[in-house]
Amino acid sequence: MTDYRHTQAPLWIGVAIAFYAFIAIGIAEAGLGVLLPSIVSTYELSSATVSLLFVSQISGYILAAFTSSLVSNRLGLGKMLLIAAVALTMALIIYATSPYWLLMVAAGSVLGLGIGLIDAGINTYIVQDSRSANLIGLLHGFYGIGAFCGPTIATTLLALSMNWRQVYYVLAGIVSLLIVSVLGVIIYRYTPMTQRISASNATAVKNLGRSLQNPVVLLTGLLLLVYVGVEACIGSWAYTVQSVGRQTPQLIAGYSVSAYWLGLTLGRFILGYFLQRLGGVRTISMSLTLVIMGLLTWWQLPDQLISLPLIGFGLAAIFPATIWLIPQRLPEALVPAAVSFATSVASFGAALIPTGAGWAASWASLEIIPLLMLPLALLIVGLHCWLVQHSVKQKTL
Repeated sequence: MTDYRHTQAPLWIGVAIAFYAFIAIGIAEAGLGVLLPSIVSTYELSSATVSLLFVSQISGYILAAFTSSLVSNRLGLGKMLLIAAVALTMALIIYATSPYWLLMVAAGSVLGLGIGLIDAGINTYIVQDSRSANLIGLLHGFYGIGAFCGPTIATTLLALSMNWRQVYYVLAGIVSLLIVSVLGVIIYRYTPMTQRISASNATAVKNLGRSLQNPVVLLTGLLLLVYVGVEACIGSWAYTVQSVGRQTPQLIAGYSVSAYWLGLTLGRFILGYFLQRLGGVRTISMSLTLVIMGLLTWWQLPDQLISLPLIGFGLAAIFPATIWLIPQRLPEALVPAAVSFATSVASFGAALIPTGAGWAASWASLEIIPLLMLPLALLIVGLHCWLVQHSVKQKTL
């Protein structure tokens, strides 16, 4: 007898899980920016050596990039999210407890795996279902909520005389709620997140291979890699640039980073309006103009605070609008593998570009970081223009 509780499960359950998952990865990623100077002090590091924390995440991102669509196909999204949530929570706990710098670096691989699996799995889940595809802006808006809360919580707890390890315990506790919610989904057998289609494994592998041969997929992945790198680099280094490089009071520097993430969050919550009115291509073009204006201001006018929220607002649309355009640019069969690959590869940027910025700051000074963001923004402009001209599908762009 069919159990209709499971086969007719409401859409909102999966959407709520997706939203909270993005809050969790936002908290995990953005909290580091405020805690970075404390970590440097504890382990007696430089801006170059602390970048190993970003580099270590790459192995986890690589594993997620090439396996997320296959694991989801084999086990179902729910079990993959459970693995990811456990990995993410464990990494944060190791951050909080590790007496050795290299152990903390090693935990970065686990953190990268958790973030990569969540990012790829949830993006695919949202854009594939026509009932929820229009929620892509809201989904990334909830990442912004997490990214806003991470530095805000860290700044406040540090101001209350908690140390950075205690802050990571708090962040791990918040993220661990995702484990509980995903377990509930699995126990309840919520069909959209637990069903697996084992018969199509060969097709999934074949579509992944076809996607990797498609220049639109590869260039989309590169665009998102550079974008995520710029977003993460500003989030990770802005506090250090402001408080250490420019002598801004620590509380103001911390909350200015929160304002950066708040700008990104607000931009993503109103993204749906712009996608409906302007379409994905024009929305991205306008956003890139704002980003370049904000980066010029951050570089040339160090004593003002409006540039960071302006940059965040400008960046807001680029990632979700690019994901939103993938089903319009590729054959339907390639979309799941393309979204999975592009979003996972994009996570490499969160390690590569902040690492490069750290090495450059060690060689020159912290003031070089705002300058380095400008050519990267121009590279995003070039990739965006190429994708507009070479998309396989030209439908409602």
